[in-house]
Amino acid sequence: MMKTYITLIKQYLFWLLVFMVQRALFLIYYHQQIALDGIATHELLQTFLSAWKLDTSTAFYILLIPFLLTVLNRIKHLKVYNAVQNVYIAFVLLIYLMISAGETGLYGEWRTKLNFKALLYFRHPQEVFRSATTGEIVLFFLLVIIQFFIFFYVYRRFVFVPVEKYSKRKPLLAILNNLFIAGLLFLGIRGGFQAIPITASQAYFSKHQILNIAAVNPGYNLAFNILDYTKINRHNIFKTMPEDEAEAIVKRIHEVPKDTTVNILKIKKPNVVILFLESFSGDLIESLGGDPRITPNFHKMEKDGLLFTRFYATGNRSQQALASVYGGLPAVPVTTLTDHPEKYKSVPSLIKIMKDNGYYTSFLFGGQLIYGNIKSYLIYNGFDTITEGKDLDPSLPRQMLGVPDEYMLDVFLKQLDSLPRPFFANAFTLSSHSPYDVPGGWPLKWVHPENKFVNSAHYTDKCLGRFFEAAKQQPWWDSTLFVVMADHSHASYHNYRLGSFEYHQIPLLLTGGALKEQYRGRQDTTLSSNVDVTATLLHQLGLSSDEFFWSKNLFNPYAPRFACFELYTGFGWKRPWGELITEMKSKQVWKFEAPKEKIKEMKQEGYAYIQVLFDYFMKL
Repeated sequence: MMKTYITLIKQYLFWLLVFMVQRALFLIYYHQQIALDGIATHELLQTFLSAWKLDTSTAFYILLIPFLLTVLNRIKHLKVYNAVQNVYIAFVLLIYLMISAGETGLYGEWRTKLNFKALLYFRHPQEVFRSATTGEIVLFFLLVIIQFFIFFYVYRRFVFVPVEKYSKRKPLLAILNNLFIAGLLFLGIRGGFQAIPITASQAYFSKHQILNIAAVNPGYNLAFNILDYTKINRHNIFKTMPEDEAEAIVKRIHEVPKDTTVNILKIKKPNVVILFLESFSGDLIESLGGDPRITPNFHKMEKDGLLFTRFYATGNRSQQALASVYGGLPAVPVTTLTDHPEKYKSVPSLIKIMKDNGYYTSFLFGGQLIYGNIKSYLIYNGFDTITEGKDLDPSLPRQMLGVPDEYMLDVFLKQLDSLPRPFFANAFTLSSHSPYDVPGGWPLKWVHPENKFVNSAHYTDKCLGRFFEAAKQQPWWDSTLFVVMADHSHASYHNYRLGSFEYHQIPLLLTGGALKEQYRGRQDTTLSSNVDVTATLLHQLGLSSDEFFWSKNLFNPYAPRFACFELYTGFGWKRPWGELITEMKSKQVWKFEAPKEKIKEMKQEGYAYIQVLFDYFMKL
């Protein structure tokens, strides 16, 4: 049995060596760019360290087949297993080397990793070869072939162990041994015992994108990219009308007769703080129909702010919310922007605009940003500082997911005191995310269902009250606008159906010393969604939002009024006069309310919007 462990360890180290060499070749190939960027040697070396966990996950995926052959060999010994293993290793090695070499060549032109979109060009290989020089093509094949023979020789000479006939004695011990190895492989694949499984974001660590590109394992990245695109294409059910007709409808929906805005700020260039509240559904808020005992501090905050009462989340995941606010991109059905780093460069960036206009940008989260591949998106957008749970004082209390909200907000308050001004600071709470292991337990005994969730929101509400009382005493308060909003909703005690606007309703509160007095304590009934925060904020700062087609300025009285949310294979569409909610795969219409004269228009608008949005995303 010990031989099995030794063999697996040797195979694991072999693949780490392959990955490390490919990474080194990539960095050597682009040494001139690295020199121009002024990247220090220690940061280059950190690329290999940051890549280790993702490389381990990739290696353990590859080891699944050799392990399966070992199990089969214990059941019935067959010498053919040797040939199968050798062919498998040779095939995987060749494919991986081709992926790595292809990515090295691609990066110089596209500045991105090899992805499914790039592979589509091989449907016309003659075009690919025409766009590359003869020297590049020769180098590509030589690099792959030479490395293949060297690595396969190393594998055969130092790693491969022929299968042997095992003794049939102690079958229980053999079963336990196999279960233990299977558990190790599972842990390696998911990245360890942490609550959130590993994603490509695990490898992101630098402000230099070339190092992040090098750190992300190309085989892992391409495999999951292909799976995602396959999933998208398999569910490509959103086209219901000719493209030109749909685009005309969507263009008409977004038309603004007059580009103007009502200014709600006292000063032209305030500090801006966005505070994302994890899973804060609308029915937690008294003014939105919630029980007053749940979030009394939020209700107090409303007296100093402007609350939007018909505000909706476009999606159901945190990464969708961040893309909506920072990229002005509504949540897309089936997939998310953060799962497609190759599309980042095609999406406009609120962060970059703020930086270009003199704002210092920061992001704080008490947990792990690898969730949903969020970290890669934040790093790409160039935040000046990104702080997550692992960067915080290890003496701070921890929940399963990270630092509880009260301690995270204490850190945030200290950060705001020290940031260069004007600042664009962002923080994200986490305590209202499962498993809801908040300090102090769950005092609201009467809540049913979703007792723990509602109690965790009650805890976060107390933390918010404490934070804002302290913030009001700071010298920067009078020149700061706070945007307090949920990232998305959550099933709550009202038990709203996922396919409903009641479920997707979330709070948006604008507050802070920079808000004009006449807007304090008021409510705004404008029909809107979190994607509209982008254009609204830019117009308040006197900046253009022309890049953000999907976002509208909520303080322009001439702007159209609508909201949309995605369901994995469906959508909800809402206008002031009605709403449509449908599941397109099953062709079920869950709700359709509109005046008779508006029925046709409502249907056309909803189906056109989701079709054009999906097509737009696919073409990025």
